[in-house]
Amino acid sequence: MTEEYSPEKLLQIARGFMESRILLSAAELDLFTLLEAAPLSAEEIANKTGADLRALTALVDALAAMGLLAKTEAGYSCPPGVAHWLGGHSPKTILPMVHHMAGLWPRWSRLTAIVKGYPPAKEKLDLTRNAAELRAFIGAMHSIGTPMAARIAAAVDAGTARALLDVGGGSGTYTIAFLRAVPEMRATLFDLPPVIEMARERLGEEGMLGRTTLVAGNFHHDDFPGGHDLALISAIIHSNSPEENLNLYRRVFRALKAGGRILVRDHVMSPDRTRPRDGAVFAINMLVGTSGGGTYTFGEIEADLDRAGFTGIRLLCEGDHMDAVVEAHRP
Repeated sequence: MTEEYSPEKLLQIARGFMESRILLSAAELDLFTLLEAAPLSAEEIANKTGADLRALTALVDALAAMGLLAKTEAGYSCPPGVAHWLGGHSPKTILPMVHHMAGLWPRWSRLTAIVKGYPPAKEKLDLTRNAAELRAFIGAMHSIGTPMAARIAAAVDAGTARALLDVGGGSGTYTIAFLRAVPEMRATLFDLPPVIEMARERLGEEGMLGRTTLVAGNFHHDDFPGGHDLALISAIIHSNSPEENLNLYRRVFRALKAGGRILVRDHVMSPDRTRPRDGAVFAINMLVGTSGGGTYTFGEIEADLDRAGFTGIRLLCEGDHMDAVVEAHRP
């Protein structure tokens, strides 16, 4: 059913970028980390950040109005509940992911031009700016993704599967979830060399390094080790064109034993592409940030898996937040 809109609600959507930009700028200035320990005056914050005092004061006042900072006679401070997620010293910080959102800003600003036919930016979007931030970004993804991974591992009936291939497995979020769910299972985690080292550390901390083989490579073109009876492609296909996904599915097919299964976790769109809402919005993120990525319907995913040789293709789990799962079998 079409939602009812008032002028005020429409204008609220139109100006939604304003509070977003305030948060992004605060993150880029690292204000939440700066104000974790003790309150500072606007003058002190401006001196420490090299900011213009008038502009900085307007920014921190807006952050206080939004509840992201506290303002008292002692100055501005970051509340514990905010510092837990946005402070640079918190083990649960999502600050690197907010930096990633800030990096998307210029691309989203070009949306109208891209819709008119101009191409998206050709340069590759760096998720992180240095090795330390890469570590923090992967850590934030793990912290946010762990509950979803546990749900999905529980929803998937592993059956007799005992050898998992986790393609682009990051620091091991889904590998850990599946190994916990199936004590007899072993895993191969495949990702880029620097990420593999982070997976080695995390899997060691979880006591699962002995059950995991770590393989460095690039899932866009490298072949995967064979002999697996379960393969997971998690939050990857949206960044690829259909041709790239078909190539990926074919290489996963070769890595599976007869009777093995592939699991594809991502947004899975309705036939008219309007549901889930998060998926429709995320398709724009891929439009402005990739040359051929997008979100795909079940029919499109099914067709490419079929072309790659898979059978028994079905939507195993529906989801609104990139938590849908498509399952298929290698004959």
